[in-house]
Amino acid sequence: MTKPTSIDAVQQMLGDQGYVCDRALGTVVFLALSLGRPLFLEGEAGVGKTEIAKALATALGRRLIRLQCYEGLDASSAVYEWNFPAQMIAIRTAEAAGTADRAALQAELFSEEFLIERPLLDAMRPDENGAPVLLIDELDRTDEPFEAYLLEALSDFQVTIPELGTIKAPEPPIVILTSNRTREVHDALKRRCLYHWVDYPDFDREMDILTARAPEAAENLSREVVAFVQQLRTEDLFKKPGVAETIDWAKCLLALDVLTLSPEVIADTLGAVLKYQDDIAKLQGSEAKRLLDQARASLEPT
Repeated sequence: MTKPTSIDAVQQMLGDQGYVCDRALGTVVFLALSLGRPLFLEGEAGVGKTEIAKALATALGRRLIRLQCYEGLDASSAVYEWNFPAQMIAIRTAEAAGTADRAALQAELFSEEFLIERPLLDAMRPDENGAPVLLIDELDRTDEPFEAYLLEALSDFQVTIPELGTIKAPEPPIVILTSNRTREVHDALKRRCLYHWVDYPDFDREMDILTARAPEAAENLSREVVAFVQQLRTEDLFKKPGVAETIDWAKCLLALDVLTLSPEVIADTLGAVLKYQDDIAKLQGSEAKRLLDQARASLEPT
């Protein structure tokens, strides 16, 4: 599929993949695709940042390459490394055959035959289906030195391997970076990207999302689930539930054949929505009923 030619087309394209996209997000995605700029998405965990990359790759028929970030990530894990065991076998074979020409052997050992490509290098390679979607997920988990390494890749869409030289992408990949903002990402990296804050959706959009992702749920149950989660987000919780938790909870309730929420059902299934015991403890007893009553009151026509 060719790239969309309008913001409406972006929203429709993502909607066809079950991703409900508001106008602001549709605009920044359209600009990123049109200008060939990386897209930096920041927001709380579970609001759908990673899903955008998956939906884009599927909609455009492109390969999705995911680099999951973590503390201590370095070039050998993100860009490339040499296949050391295979190199040792080649050395032993050459020695046994008596053909260990040092210069020729070195050239062979550091050729692409022994190169293990990691996500960043893989994304620079040509692809018959078009440039892949490169997802650099949870960038805030990495260290600052790795951010500096990314600057070359995102500035010129190229990576440098000392033994082979510089490898430049024939067509820049579609780059999406995500961050849960556990720390600030360096300004130099942000300046190379288009930026968008992905917030929790309002009631109507979250209903649209839940309908798209769990269409088998009855409308009444879906409305109660979304209203209750929206109320939860107003509470003083260590980790507020994201859209992913809303979807998971609705599917859990469907598996239990629940038709309507009750304090008992909420108490039994809170582990699908809240992931910390301190948060769950706050909703014991009458608190769940209070929030449920508030949620139902918000659904009543004014």
